[in-house]
Amino acid sequence: MEKNLTTGGVLRNIVGFSLPYLLSYFLQTLYGMADLFIIGQFSGTADITAVSIGSQVMHMLTVMIVGLAMGATIAIGRAVGAGEKERAALAIGNSAALFMAVAAVLTAALLALVRPIVAAMSTPPEAAEGAVQYLTICFAGIPFITAYNVISSIFRGLGDSKSPMYFVAVACAANIGLDYLFIGWLGMGPAGAALGTTLSQTLSVAAALAVILRQKTGLPLRKDSFRPRRDVMGPILRVGVPVTLQDGFIQVSFILITIIANSRGLNDAAAVGIVEKVISFVFLVPSSMLSTVSALAAQNVGAGKHDRAAQTLRYAVGICLAFGLAAGVLVQFVAGEIVAVFDSTPAVVAAGSQYIRGYIWDCMFAGVHFSFSGYFCAYGRSGVSFLHNALAIVLVRIPGAYLMSRLFPETLLPMGCAATAGSLLSVAVCGAAFLWLRRRGLLEQAAT
Repeated sequence: MEKNLTTGGVLRNIVGFSLPYLLSYFLQTLYGMADLFIIGQFSGTADITAVSIGSQVMHMLTVMIVGLAMGATIAIGRAVGAGEKERAALAIGNSAALFMAVAAVLTAALLALVRPIVAAMSTPPEAAEGAVQYLTICFAGIPFITAYNVISSIFRGLGDSKSPMYFVAVACAANIGLDYLFIGWLGMGPAGAALGTTLSQTLSVAAALAVILRQKTGLPLRKDSFRPRRDVMGPILRVGVPVTLQDGFIQVSFILITIIANSRGLNDAAAVGIVEKVISFVFLVPSSMLSTVSALAAQNVGAGKHDRAAQTLRYAVGICLAFGLAAGVLVQFVAGEIVAVFDSTPAVVAAGSQYIRGYIWDCMFAGVHFSFSGYFCAYGRSGVSFLHNALAIVLVRIPGAYLMSRLFPETLLPMGCAATAGSLLSVAVCGAAFLWLRRRGLLEQAAT
């Protein structure tokens, strides 16, 4: 289960770690998109909109949980890189205890706030009840979503990105089958989509626990490891809290943009919801680089190999730039066909095509600042990641989307371009922070 990432070729380690992660993220995105695709086969635009809005809320929560779990990945990775097995075991146990408490609080709070959340999303009246049904069931499944993500973060901190891939493969296969059962055969609409997602996550967690029980980590994991300790939980929270706040901030900006689109009517709401799903698929490579850089750099930082950590960052940035450019060019030619897969209504296809042609370029620049964020987190400097994202959101993404919507009511293209402009600002801030921290030796200082 444990894998040393401080030796061997850096590029080979990046590819070997990122490909299983990329595939697992692909499968996770696929079963998220499956809800939208399958309900589009059996229901109308109102149900599609309900699922797209509900799934966006769930995506926000999942991303925030993953962000908090980044603290666990970094703490475990640095301990493994330094060869400190006792500290790695304590990080695993304290992470599990922390996330059990987080799951309990989230579940209770969100179930009590379902209808206010749907109302805050400016959900079109035709889709409101479906969104309530979807979110109620999904909120009840938060303990399983949390369990899956914290288990995956532990495996990645140990250098193992393959096991989480197998867990999510179970969830993906189950979700597609259950969607056709609940949505197609039983006609349950958005509630069926949510039920399929929740049950598939439950199966995924069961598979993960089965693997943990059968494999040996080689770490001295005992009951005492699960007892909360300030010196262990502190570093996890110092990395995880800024990342989860940053990710939550980003997702809130996406929701605000969705609200802006929802105010333009049902067709634009459906178009933006579909494109957000597609973009989450295209962002597989940038997202995999964030997790890859954080995990690989953390082990190398723990081992004192700072040059290898920086080299990991350089390779990741190059990969993201090349992929983002290729994706941006391709989408200009097939935008309409992509949107039509989910909803063939001419007005939705036209609006979605406009939005994705501007939004797709965000992939290239977001990949760069994602890679920097992973690098900063490996050094415990996750506050830098929060800063650049906050600046981009407050100064560009939200005001830009609002102004473009008001100034160009007949097209969604300028709204899509606002996202790209936000990422450009993030890249500039990341580059400046990297140079400043390196010149002053503050990164190496943070690692000691």
